[in-house]
Amino acid sequence: MILPVHDSLRTHLTRLLATLYAVDEGAMPALVLEYPPNRGLGDLGTPAAFELARRLRKAPRAIAQEIAAAFGTLDGVRAVAAAPNGYLNFFLDRPAFLLDRLSGTQPPARTGAGKAIVEHTAINPNKAAHIGHLRNSALGDTLVRVLRFRGIPVEVQNYIDDTGVQVADVVVGFRVIENQTLDDIRAVADSTRFDFHCWDLYARVTDWYGEDKERLAVRAQTLHDIEHGGNDNADIAAFIADRIVRCHLETMARMNVDYDLLTWEGDILRLKFWAQAFDVLKAKGAVYLRTEGRLAGCWVMPIQEEGDTTPGPDSQLPTPNMEEKAEEGEEAEAEEREKVIVRSNGVVTYVGKDIAYQFWKLGLLGRDFKYRVFVDRPRGPLWATCTTGGEKDHPMFGGAAYVYNVIDVRQSYLQKLLKQALVAVGHPEGAERSHHFSYEMVALSHATARELGHAPAPDSEEAKRPFVEVSGRKGLGVKADDLLDTMIRKAGGEVAKRNSELSPADTERIARQIAIAAVRYFLIKYSRGKVIAFDLDEALSFEGESGPYIQYAVVRANNIFQKVRQRDGLDEAALVQTLRDISTAELAGDNGNHELWALVLDASRLDEIVEQVIRTLEFSVLAKYAFSLAQAFNAFYHRSPILNEERDDVRRWRAATVIYVRNQLTRALDLMGLSVPQRM
Repeated sequence: MILPVHDSLRTHLTRLLATLYAVDEGAMPALVLEYPPNRGLGDLGTPAAFELARRLRKAPRAIAQEIAAAFGTLDGVRAVAAAPNGYLNFFLDRPAFLLDRLSGTQPPARTGAGKAIVEHTAINPNKAAHIGHLRNSALGDTLVRVLRFRGIPVEVQNYIDDTGVQVADVVVGFRVIENQTLDDIRAVADSTRFDFHCWDLYARVTDWYGEDKERLAVRAQTLHDIEHGGNDNADIAAFIADRIVRCHLETMARMNVDYDLLTWEGDILRLKFWAQAFDVLKAKGAVYLRTEGRLAGCWVMPIQEEGDTTPGPDSQLPTPNMEEKAEEGEEAEAEEREKVIVRSNGVVTYVGKDIAYQFWKLGLLGRDFKYRVFVDRPRGPLWATCTTGGEKDHPMFGGAAYVYNVIDVRQSYLQKLLKQALVAVGHPEGAERSHHFSYEMVALSHATARELGHAPAPDSEEAKRPFVEVSGRKGLGVKADDLLDTMIRKAGGEVAKRNSELSPADTERIARQIAIAAVRYFLIKYSRGKVIAFDLDEALSFEGESGPYIQYAVVRANNIFQKVRQRDGLDEAALVQTLRDISTAELAGDNGNHELWALVLDASRLDEIVEQVIRTLEFSVLAKYAFSLAQAFNAFYHRSPILNEERDDVRRWRAATVIYVRNQLTRALDLMGLSVPQRM
């Protein structure tokens, strides 16, 4: 990893500048470290002399020369040079750098302080997961992995909206359209793929409402029953949500996605979390009761735009670009300047429940859930919130230093309201520590839509668009499991074609690894602010920018080293030991060729890339880094033979580089939730 070198250099330079120029800590230049355009010029460089030039009234080149002359010695740095343009360049001790990283003696990675909560997935428990949910979980799980890589403890939560209108609609479908009891529904769940069955039923309910708008009264009554509990509708809703969540967990497990805690919305209501948050909001004047007009009887929060700090009943604020949940039956009106938190009938909106939940996440609510084991697993239980009973011996949940809510861009308005509520009740630091990790939606390429049976009519407006949009409410979405099954089938065909000697079981196992890598990489390789048109063939390509391409590079590296081991009779540890006693010319670039060292240095930058990813929440950077490193390795492999190299020292340094690049690519793949097949 490269960041320990950055830290060591900055510390040394800070002390040096303080001595040379009496620069105190407050006036110290930023000491930015960059990479010269080629390794012959240096491995790291800094423009610090430019920042000091005006203050010292000297030319940058002269300052750089003074610093280089006074630099002294620093472990890991072989030489320092002042470039003619004023940059200060550093040359690392290349053999020591690689040997430290292969032997595990390099300084420890940076560590973070304070627990982070990452909430992601949050699929309504009313039907099967769809392709859009996979982008949420892929992004959320990758965030969890990079935070943990950084040394930050992470609590992974999955919010279950078990009292929402979507669950109510499925209850209506079973009870009213299919006239079934709870026992009947249990029998359906035990004999069918229940989340698929509910997928179709949910679409039928949507059509049923469309035939007669007065039927929405049935939805309203069912939703009321679910929220209040103690009745048949509530019991059915609880059963449906439990079974669907278990289906979702199986789907996400296929994607290598896992959780620590399932947070159930019903528990937030039953434990009066909202009542506690509501009292605080009222006491601070963050919400107020409307006594007249269209919102008479409602408790509302004024919409506060950027820069406004004094919301109140008489605020005259510009109209925001709002995205409302259609399921809640609320309309976004052009002139609306207030958000309803509690309706005139006393029912809290989804915004209110989310505010209470955010307060709890940050440890600001003063109340806690009870906890039960939802699923026992070999690696430890998956916990769930509950209202009564619960286990005494459970992990400490909530109370995080940072919160990341992975929710699509349509909920940006809601997430701003959460931060506004925190500021309004006197916790601006909580707002600063609350992050909305937004992303755009997933559509299908036309080729994939045709293959999956969702192609629009040739003469329709949809056929003229660059991608095919889908709708789970209308039953037109692509189920996540159907997509994964298709990908595994296609990957299996490719694996069997390349490895005819493999058993069916081995072919299936490898195909699963390749398919999941294809899906997850595709879902994060684009900027999260970009709408994705998912394409099966592009995702599965072994030659383009894809997960399988990177997997193949690692498999190739493993194969190379296995053959080197067979030739030289050395395992990895023994090979590393021999490097200390042979010529370093190949790695040092004594022949003027720095390609081998450039590959090592690029591979070492993984921790630097992770830092950038966490800072920007842009995972396409990680995906493109892994792809570029795989490309560089493949190019090196073709230009610089290893197995046929007769010079012993050259072959061994190249083999050592293969080991290191393989290790770093494997780590990068793991950060994205991708595993490495034994063969491809």
